[in-house]
Amino acid sequence: MSAIFNFQSLLSVILLLICTCAYLRSFFPSIMDRNKTGLLGTFWKCARIGERKSPYVAACCVLMAFSILFLT
Repeated sequence: MSAIFNFQSLLSVILLLICTCAYLRSFFPSIMDRNKTGLLGTFWKCARIGERKSPYVAACCVLMAFSILFLT
């Protein structure tokens, strides 16, 4: 089944995208900051969400990991 049709998988993909973009921006800030608009701007926006809302993103990652490991 595709991650688009399964809500839990979609949330996992979105959380992984946010965490990955924030992690990559810490190493390559010039590449992320150069592409603020367009399709690649999505990655910049995900990196900003990961940086600014990091306690909430971390809590969501822990909850998602708990649900995947123990409830599924």
